[in-house]
Amino acid sequence: MAKDKIILDGLAFYAYHGCQPAEAELGQPFIVDVELYLDLAPAGQADDLQATVNYDTVYQLIREIVTGQRYKLLEALAESVAQKILTCFPVEEVLVRVKKPRAPLPGTFNYAAVEIRRSRKGP
Repeated sequence: MAKDKIILDGLAFYAYHGCQPAEAELGQPFIVDVELYLDLAPAGQADDLQATVNYDTVYQLIREIVTGQRYKLLEALAESVAQKILTCFPVEEVLVRVKKPRAPLPGTFNYAAVEIRRSRKGP
């Protein structure tokens, strides 16, 4: 695994994921964090965007996935983000964390979340 990483932390989107009917109707905020593992030495040495992953493009892809399709489970949403990143970008591994701050749970909490790590070699 590459020791270097690009981090996108706290990407906030409004979407309609969840198993409850009210979640599909009303929607809620979701927060996505990603870590892209790859060798950043070529980009650092050349100071060249073409030698790395453009995180604006990654952001646009994540936004499209989170807001473009409805998922019942956070696990399915995270898996979709991870697989698309591995398909579209030259990264060795990706970590995806999806947070749901308004999950329909009784009590006080910061968020419910899932975190997955996927690589080109499999889970």
